[in-house]
This record gives sequence, C-alpha cells and structure tokens, in this order.
Amino acid sequence: EVQLVESGGGLVQAGGSLRLSCATSGFAFADYAIAWFRQAPGKEREAVSCVGISDDSPFYIDSVKGRFTISSDNAKKMVYLQMSNLKPEDTAVYYCAVDNLNSVKTCTYYLDGYYYVRHFRYWGQGTQVTVSS
Repeated sequence: EVQLVESGGGLVQAGGSLRLSCATSGFAFADYAIAWFRQAPGKEREAVSCVGISDDSPFYIDSVKGRFTISSDNAKKMVYLQMSNLKPEDTAVYYCAVDNLNSVKTCTYYLDGYYYVRHFRYWGQGTQVTVSS
C-alpha cells in the first residue's frame, strides 16, 4: 500500500522559508515520479512541481520558479520541497504525490503551447503553509 505523510508546514512571514518533507512507503521509489501540489482556500488544486524518472530537470509552475526546489532522497524514500522567499499567495495546503505514470518517464506533457502535469494517483494528507504579510 502506497503511503505518503507530509510534514514541515507552518506559519511564516513573507520572505521566509520552509522545507516540506514527505515520507513515503509501499512502492518502488526509484520507479515513481514525484510531485507537489497545493490548494488555496476557495481555489482548485494546482501542481507546483514535479520530476519524472527520466526528466532532465524538474518542472515548476511560473509563480514558484527560482523560489521553490523539489528534491528526493531515494535511499530514505523521502521527497522534499524547499520554499524560499515565500509570499502570502503561497498560502495553501501542500500535498505530496507519487505515481509510476504507467511507466511514462516524464511528469509533464506538452499541449497547445503549455506544459501540463500528468495525473498522479497517490496523495498524502497535506500540510498547511500559511504566509503572513
């Protein structure tokens, strides 16, 4: 059974930093793409970042490029999201997600000029990040 448990959320002032962690178990970590999503109050869930098993570099949405960094530790089966220069609009519940993407090796697909994150099936319970102004 795939299990994901996020931690590291909290309250931080604008300009501050947080590191989210996601402990995983129950699957072959090296064969899975990893991702972070977030959902702000009253808004739809959005992808923040992802890495496929053959991606040369991570994907980030424009609003977090240069501020967020996704990483993983295969030996510990951990996924991380380092967030810096946080802004009030980053306030959301953040979710870790994984999927083998049916052996597709990239976490995004390109359509009509845009990159979209593929569908991820396995999710954690989320961790709240609140950025005060």
